[in-house]
Amino acid sequence: MANAQTPGPGGRGPRDPRAPRPQGTRRSPLQAFIYWTLVLGVWALIFLVAFFAVFAVDLPDTSKLYEVKRQPSVSYLDRSGGLVSVRGSQYAPPVDLDKLPPYVPKAFVAIEDRWFYYHLGFNPWGMARSFFYDVTHHGGPLRGGSTITQQLARNLFLTPSQTYRRKIQELILAVWLEAKFSKKQILELYLNRVYFGAGAYGIEAASQRYFGTSASQLSLGEAALLAGMMKGPSRYSPVAATDRAARRATIVLDEMVRIHAITPQQRDEAFQTKVRVNPVLANQRAQYFTDWLDDQVRQLVGEPTEDLVVETTLDLPLQASAEQALQKGVAAAAAQGVQQGALISLDGEGRIRAYVGGANYLQTQFDRVTMARRQAGSAFKPFVYLTAMEAGRTPDTPVVDEPITIGNWQPRNYTGKYLGPITLEIALKESINTVAARLANEVGTSNVASTARRLGITSPIQLDPSMALGAVEVSPLEMAQAYDPFSNGGFYARAYAIERIRTASGKVLYDHGVGGNDRRAVIGQPALSYMIRMMRQVIASGTGTKAAVPGYDLAGKTGTTSDYRDAWFVGYTGGFVTAVWVGKDDNTPMRKVTGGTAPAAIWHDYMAAALPRLKVEPIPGGVAPAPVPSDAIGEIINGVQQLVRPPSEGPPQPQPQQDPNTPPY
Repeated sequence: MANAQTPGPGGRGPRDPRAPRPQGTRRSPLQAFIYWTLVLGVWALIFLVAFFAVFAVDLPDTSKLYEVKRQPSVSYLDRSGGLVSVRGSQYAPPVDLDKLPPYVPKAFVAIEDRWFYYHLGFNPWGMARSFFYDVTHHGGPLRGGSTITQQLARNLFLTPSQTYRRKIQELILAVWLEAKFSKKQILELYLNRVYFGAGAYGIEAASQRYFGTSASQLSLGEAALLAGMMKGPSRYSPVAATDRAARRATIVLDEMVRIHAITPQQRDEAFQTKVRVNPVLANQRAQYFTDWLDDQVRQLVGEPTEDLVVETTLDLPLQASAEQALQKGVAAAAAQGVQQGALISLDGEGRIRAYVGGANYLQTQFDRVTMARRQAGSAFKPFVYLTAMEAGRTPDTPVVDEPITIGNWQPRNYTGKYLGPITLEIALKESINTVAARLANEVGTSNVASTARRLGITSPIQLDPSMALGAVEVSPLEMAQAYDPFSNGGFYARAYAIERIRTASGKVLYDHGVGGNDRRAVIGQPALSYMIRMMRQVIASGTGTKAAVPGYDLAGKTGTTSDYRDAWFVGYTGGFVTAVWVGKDDNTPMRKVTGGTAPAAIWHDYMAAALPRLKVEPIPGGVAPAPVPSDAIGEIINGVQQLVRPPSEGPPQPQPQQDPNTPPY
């Protein structure tokens, strides 16, 4: 079959397709350029259509651009109405760009996107640098390079996930924003919607939260600090990372000079002007306390749908003293292995007046006041002695400090020595283990557990004989709650911190006083006066002398667990109790830290500052019967040890614990 041939020019016979094109029909360079430009344009258009079809299919709805959906804020007030903390998202009315000092928007443009006024939503050079970094740094998060417009698109419509799909969608939306809005509108939207940390969205909320001023009153230095936070609100916070934030602000000011947004003289003046951070944020007061209350608020009133105000029992001046005392005490005892601590104070009604869940909230948010369960050591002994007092003993009841065996258990004293014939008062003030173990065995460990639960211990209490020496895991909150009846005349006092919850408009949603408090007597006389008498001696001349504050009626008890894993001091005055714990979060031993050392010293430092403010009265119910003369001599009558003379040489110096299963005082 003959090959088909195409006709030649003018139809004059066939032309071999392999033959060269006649000279007159070749495309000129211009024609070739136009031809291939059209071809490439068609393919580029096809690619763009496919590209947008793939990446724009799940773009978010942009019709709700100006809607603000936020979690309502919760403001916590102390007992005097002072602001403790604000939680939740905080928004403020949007600001007009023209009402801001000119250097405020310039600071953000200088550090975030100095080509902002010249690009169409994205910076190709910046994207290329970011792409090169991402390719050469496998495994890590994708690097930025986003313009202000892209950041706005991400903040308004997208998630912060670091993926290529999200970045491409961000680019598409940035171009859309640039086509729809002016540069001024985009920058205004950006400043009003960007997140500044600490729950603040938008520059007005950030100005008020960080500096206590309106955005229209921001100084150049304050503007530089806020602009510097855009790289990482928590990492460059002027509250949590002051030095890092200051260095970042310096970079912002230098960039502003470089793009001629400010003069070198203005920069130097900014360096010389001191920036004062809002004291509520700067002090970071009561952060553990506020964390603890957040869940309670939602349990009491449900998930908030509008801004709330929570009136608490906290006393900010006492809180400041408590935080300072705990931080100082933990640092002072660091060489002995003390790493953490907790402190909580209640008044006689159970109102929490100070609450410190750790030595440094910024380093760890684990709350040791309520979340930690640690062995109480000899701080548990008052429940043993109270049970014995209620069973008929008195502080003058004679006992013998000597080796004892209960089943297979042989408790030993912290000193490794025995005092012989003594009274219960001496046994408690010197925290004698053998006497406490014997007492608990005589009155029954189940009765001791019932006493502890009646006063306020809520954790499970095991009934082995070792419970008499504090082999019971409790929280500092429980210990303070259970000691409160000793301080308030013998009444149960459930610890609480929320007095009232109301909306910002004033509608009361919860009131602690409605329905009455659980006010019932849990310690009667004469047991109460006996316990107060004995626990006074702990501070006056026993294991807790470091807690003494001259001029005040004080009582309490030390506590130390085996191998020095936990150390406590729980003490009180009239209608006010404070519990202090120190130790390590991993429950490893400290180095010979007892309840009478670091915890008692912390308790003393805090109470020395708190007592003058409290104007406390003597401990109610503490008038004890006239004491028996200290030189009375006892003897064995009918198998019962009668009154004896205390040892003349005084208590021996502490020695290492011999039995790891026996908690010392």
